[in-house]
Amino acid sequence: MDVIIGRTEEQKMLNRLLTSRRPELIAVYGRRRVGKTYLIRTLLKKETVFEMSGIHDATLTDQLKNFSNALGKAMASQAPLAAPDSWIQAFTYLDQYLLDPLKKKGPVVLFFDEFPWIHTPRSNFLQAFDHWWNSSATKRRNVKVIICGSAASWMIDKIINNKGGLHNRVTQKIRLLPFTLGETRAYLSHLKASLDPYQLLQLYMAVGGVPYYLQSILPGESAAQLIDRLCFAKEGLLRNEFANLYQSLFVNAQQHEKVVRALAQKGKGLSRDEIIEVCRFTSGGTTSKLLRELEESGFITPYVPFGKNANESIYKLSDEYSMFYLKFIEGAKATGMGSWLRKIHTPSYKSWCGFAFEAVCLRHIVPIKKALGIEGVFTEESGWRYQPPKGSAEKGAQIDLLIDRQDHCINICEMKFSEDVFVVNKTYAGELDHKMNAFRRITRTKKTLFLTLITTYGVAQNIHTTGRVVAEVTMDALFL
Repeated sequence: MDVIIGRTEEQKMLNRLLTSRRPELIAVYGRRRVGKTYLIRTLLKKETVFEMSGIHDATLTDQLKNFSNALGKAMASQAPLAAPDSWIQAFTYLDQYLLDPLKKKGPVVLFFDEFPWIHTPRSNFLQAFDHWWNSSATKRRNVKVIICGSAASWMIDKIINNKGGLHNRVTQKIRLLPFTLGETRAYLSHLKASLDPYQLLQLYMAVGGVPYYLQSILPGESAAQLIDRLCFAKEGLLRNEFANLYQSLFVNAQQHEKVVRALAQKGKGLSRDEIIEVCRFTSGGTTSKLLRELEESGFITPYVPFGKNANESIYKLSDEYSMFYLKFIEGAKATGMGSWLRKIHTPSYKSWCGFAFEAVCLRHIVPIKKALGIEGVFTEESGWRYQPPKGSAEKGAQIDLLIDRQDHCINICEMKFSEDVFVVNKTYAGELDHKMNAFRRITRTKKTLFLTLITTYGVAQNIHTTGRVVAEVTMDALFL
C-alpha cells in the first residue's frame, strides 16, 4: 500500500478542496523530483478519472497523441483512439468521452501533470484549456482539475498570474517544498534505513530533502556510503543531475546557472546589484525575472536585512544539492566508493559544513522558534551586516539570523557545525561581543538582545559562555 510521508498541510488542503461544493482549479508546483506527482496520485487515486502527463520537448503532434492515449486509458478503451487535430478538439473529446464519469455525485479529479510541457510553441494549448475551463468545467460543481508543473516560474506567470481567461481562476495554489529534516527522518524510517540525527543531518546537508534522491538509501548504509554511491560512483544518480536539473526547468538555463554558481562562491549571500556585477548582467527587468524564477523553484532565497526593505534583499543559495555539487562533485578528480570519506578531513569539507549547516538552519526556523519557546510569539526573521566606510579602520560585522520578536526582544543567532560539543574560546567570544556591540550601536535598537547558539551537540559551559550565551538550540530540535 502506498504511503504518504509528511505533507500534512498539503493533504489537509487537498482533502478540503475535494469535498468543496464548487469546481476547483488547483495549481501544484515545486522543483523537479520533489514528489508532486506521487502526492496527487496517491492521495486522489480513487477520485481521478483522467490523467495526462506532458512530454518534455515534444512536438504538438506527439502531445496530441499522448492526450489520446491518456483518454483511451481513462475510458479503458480496447482500441486506440484517433488523435485530435487540435487542443480545442481534444477538450471536446474529453467532455464527450468522460461524460458519464463527470456525472458522478462524488468528486471527480482530472490531473494534468507537467502542464508547462504540454503548452508547446504555437499549439494554442493554454487558450484551449482556458476556454474549456470557463465554458465546461466550471459548470460541474464536483469537478476538481489539478494542474502540476516543475517549471515553477511558468506556473506562476502563465497560470496563477494569468491576465487572460484564466485570470483569478485558480482556486488554490500549492507549492510543494522538499522534506524537512523531520519528514526526512520519517521517510528513511519508512524505507527501513536507520540513521542517527548527526548522520541524517550530514546527508541532508549534501542532497537536501528531495524524496527522489533519498529513496536510493539502503538499510544498513551510512550517510557517507550513500553520498559516495549517489554522487561519486561512475553511474551515480546525482553525478550529472545538476545540468539536467536546470535545463529541464528554465529556458536559457545557463543564465540561471551563473547565478547559482556565483552564490555558491559567496556563502554569506549577494545583493541584486552584486549578482548583476559578478554575473555581468544588465540591470533591467530580465535579472529580476531570473531571480524570481530561481526563488519560486526553491534554489535561492532572498533575505531582507534587518531594518531594510525588500529591494535590499540578500540572496543565498538554498538548494543543498547544488551547493554540494559545485563544491565537491563538479571536476572531482577522485571518484568511486570511498571518495567522500577521503574529503571529510580537508579544510574544504569544514568550510562547506559551516555554510551548509547554516542553510539547513535557515530552512528550519519554525522548529528553532519552538525549541526557544517562542513559537506563539509573532516574529520577523532577517540577517544583518555592517560594512564600514572605505578607508576606515573599523571592523565590519555580519549576523546571519536575527529573530526579531514582538515581545521587545531579539535573538541573535550564531550557527555552528561541530563534530562534538562546541567550545567557545577567547577569540570567538571576542567576535561575539563585537557583533552584539556593533549591532546595538549601528541599529540603535532598544530591544533586549539574547545571544543564541545553534549547534550540533550543544555548547560546552566555560568562562566564555557564562553571562554571554543566553540560549542554545541543538540539531535534535531541528527534527521537530
